[in-house]
Amino acid sequence: VVEDLVDDLLAVLQENLATSFFPVLHPAIGVGSTFEGWSPREYDAVYRLLVPLKPPHGHTFHLELGTARQTPEKNSRIRVELECTCMRDQLVENRLCFLHHPQEELRRNPAASLLGTLCTGSYLDAVKTAQWFQNLVRSAWREEPPSRLYSMKLLPSSRSCKLQLTNDSGRNLFIEMVFGVQQGDSDIFLSSHTTEDTIPSTMWAESYAVAEVKFFRHIATQAPHDTFHLKCLQLYAGILVDTGISSYILKTVAMHLLNTIPLANWSRTEFLMRLEDILQYLHSCLEDKRLDHFFFGNENIPEDIILPPDFQTAEPINLLQHLVEDQAAHARAVCEFNEIQD
Repeated sequence: VVEDLVDDLLAVLQENLATSFFPVLHPAIGVGSTFEGWSPREYDAVYRLLVPLKPPHGHTFHLELGTARQTPEKNSRIRVELECTCMRDQLVENRLCFLHHPQEELRRNPAASLLGTLCTGSYLDAVKTAQWFQNLVRSAWREEPPSRLYSMKLLPSSRSCKLQLTNDSGRNLFIEMVFGVQQGDSDIFLSSHTTEDTIPSTMWAESYAVAEVKFFRHIATQAPHDTFHLKCLQLYAGILVDTGISSYILKTVAMHLLNTIPLANWSRTEFLMRLEDILQYLHSCLEDKRLDHFFFGNENIPEDIILPPDFQTAEPINLLQHLVEDQAAHARAVCEFNEIQD
């Protein structure tokens, strides 16, 4: 239901933007625990979708990747440049090259400038992009609602578009749309969504969410029908709510184990053993203050997941590096783990 509704909404927005110089919206990709099938919040789950952005006619996106690979979400920027389209535009009636005739195009459509509207300097601004998209959604829903079964409320969000949809019976659906620019042809994106509160608005975080959801889909196609790996994840995710051990750490532990323990061994009859495996793996990681990011330096990635060429040869990123640098945080994490274990 959620994906169909978002597809319908994006179709309306795409039609409204067809002749503009704003980013081209591509079909949304469901990501995160809800679409991976293990969300601990069954009744008020947030459905997060990534909306890929492509440059409009006469523009290019240049990704300036951050170098802080010791942290998983290295911060990068997206530089927007104009490109000459004179030869192509000669074939299209009433269209001018934006690079060589910017004033003429702006006179025709004063709000058409991507650089002037959604950028700070020459860089795509995540906050301005989110505000622009929110305004589009508000107008589209008022004029041509994708669904008449739901009323829509926009929730506050500076770097994404959060919707609360309510049907006649009072049931709520919570949807968050984040924005992403693809790295080449890979499943890695620069995303407007970030876990940092003070990140500059022109910084975009490297996101592995599409690759992760593809990993879980790959597992689903290979695993026997009675495989209980998602139940294991869901159970522990519920237990870890409100602790300092994030669900992302838990998911990474599970992904490493799914890549090493045969899928036939994740059945109902071995459910308790797999729960113990996850617990012991997590305990070992906390003791060593080290958990390798799943996609860096890992030679056993499924072939249908497309990564940038340098990922396989990269040094693994330690997701628990903060525990190495902060002894108090490490002590709290160990204490919380012991409480869970007890």
